[in-house]
Amino acid sequence: MSPQDWKPLCRVEDIPKLGARRVRRAAGAELAVFRTADDRVFALLDRCPHKGGPLSQGIVFGERVACPLHNWTIGLADGCAQAPDEGRTPTFAVKVEAGQVFLDAAELRSLALEPGLAPCRGSCGPTPAGEAAPAPADARA
Repeated sequence: MSPQDWKPLCRVEDIPKLGARRVRRAAGAELAVFRTADDRVFALLDRCPHKGGPLSQGIVFGERVACPLHNWTIGLADGCAQAPDEGRTPTFAVKVEAGQVFLDAAELRSLALEPGLAPCRGSCGPTPAGEAAPAPADARA
C-alpha cells in the first residue's frame, strides 16, 4: 500500500493499555481499536458476532477481548469467537510507525464489512495455555 492509503488515527499511548478507542466512520458501523499490554494494536468492527455487543467496552486480556454482554471471547488478530462459541467479527488493517497508529483509508470508507467472511466454527483454536478468560458478569445467553 502506498502511504496515502493510510489514515492517521492517534498515537499508541492515546489508546488505553488493555483497552480500546472507538472510531467513527463516514459510513458503516464503528470500529474499536485495541491496545494490548505489550502495546500491540488491533482494529475490529465494534460489534460482537453473538448479539452485537460493543467490544470496545469489553475486557482486553492477552490478544483477546471479552464481550461485555455475554462474555464471549473474541480474538483481536482474527476476530474469531473462542470455541465453543462460533462467529467472527471483521478485522481492519492497522499500521504503527514511530508510535503513530494508522488505519487503511479504503477500509474506513467501505460499507462492506469483509467480503466472503465465514464463521470460524472452532477453527480459531483455544485460548493459549495459562491465559483464562475473565469471569463472566452474568450467564451466557
